[in-house]
Amino acid sequence: MLATTIIVGITFIALTLSVVLYPSIKIGCVKIGLYWIIALVGALILLCARFAPIDAVFNSFVTDSAVNPLKILALFLSMTFLSVYLDEVGFFTYLAKKAVVVSGKSQLSLFIVFYLLTAILTIFTSNDIVILTLTPFICFFCKNTKIDPLPYLVGEFAAANTYSMALIIGNPTNVYLATSAGITFVEYVKVMILPTLAAGVTEFCVILLLFKKSLKQPPEKQEVTCEIESKTDLVFGGVLLVICLVFLIISGYVNIEMWLVSVICACVLLIFAIIRRLSKAKDRRLGRSLVRLPWQIIPFVLSMFVIVVAFEIQGVSSVIGAFLGDKATVFTYGVVSYVSANVINNIPMSMLFSTLPVNLSGTEYIRAVYASVVGSNLGAFLTPIGALAGIMFTDLVRRYDVKFGFKKFVRYEAVVGIPTLFVALSVLFLII
Repeated sequence: MLATTIIVGITFIALTLSVVLYPSIKIGCVKIGLYWIIALVGALILLCARFAPIDAVFNSFVTDSAVNPLKILALFLSMTFLSVYLDEVGFFTYLAKKAVVVSGKSQLSLFIVFYLLTAILTIFTSNDIVILTLTPFICFFCKNTKIDPLPYLVGEFAAANTYSMALIIGNPTNVYLATSAGITFVEYVKVMILPTLAAGVTEFCVILLLFKKSLKQPPEKQEVTCEIESKTDLVFGGVLLVICLVFLIISGYVNIEMWLVSVICACVLLIFAIIRRLSKAKDRRLGRSLVRLPWQIIPFVLSMFVIVVAFEIQGVSSVIGAFLGDKATVFTYGVVSYVSANVINNIPMSMLFSTLPVNLSGTEYIRAVYASVVGSNLGAFLTPIGALAGIMFTDLVRRYDVKFGFKKFVRYEAVVGIPTLFVALSVLFLII
């Protein structure tokens, strides 16, 4: 157990440094982050040392279980493909530009509209998609209008990682924790909608207090045109996304697994996009969508899964579970998961925490699961290490020369995140 803990500890220290120092490998025009390579090396060491038996890991990959990591990756990537294709059509940029037009000359109005836009898009897509699509637009727009981008970036990041709690599909961590507990799409929404809304109101008020002076300055006038590149693609992709969401909602009642629903819809869109590509030589939307998919999450998630298997086999999970106690409270699991996400990232944290409350039963077990969901989402608010969204976000703003480094990220996001966390956990405590 000690050797496993040391190997995993070194892996996560290296992972943390990779996020703080931004090291990467550039092959041609492709830039590859080191975070997933570090995780992969750590997992391979555990496999080679037999701290994570290969047969146990393989059986986990082929088992017909809701928490099979391959199914969760299939769900996440297929939903991402649906959203990224819509973005390539111009849907997200169109909405962002419309937000600028609607807000007029007031920065406060602009901030409110952007915050609401981020919240709504996150609920129906995912936090990672919103971060990838709206962050570049915010950086570009603020630079051209000579306004401070920090209120909008903090607001966008906060909203994306708060409203991602509303639905299971909002974050891969939701999927893992909820499916491991056998929680259906509708059951999840019934519990998480109120904590999500309470957290959203809290963070919104805190951000307004933080940036009230900055938001009083009027932006410079900029002409904004709102156009959709292909209405046919937009309608088809949008309708398909709605159909996918409907079937995800009823999946628990018709006994269809969520990953299968999203994969089927993604395959239909893929066939449609191929036909469009063959009929229109200059159509590059499919290629750009496939390139933009977060492929690096595959080795990262699988590597983290190997680490969790090693923890279970070597008894580390049992020790942590015993430390948390046999009387789960919302605040115990919520706070510990929040902090843990910023030590090992929220994806492996969620995998680990799905195994911890196994000795609990009834309400205690459900409280532990939902509190861990809150911690896995809001854990993004403390450091960039807390979530994959944070890693992508800090990389994006750095590319656009926005001064929003590690220290500034912690300074602002912690001020927003800590009160938001306790409000969300308090509401969760009252309704379960």
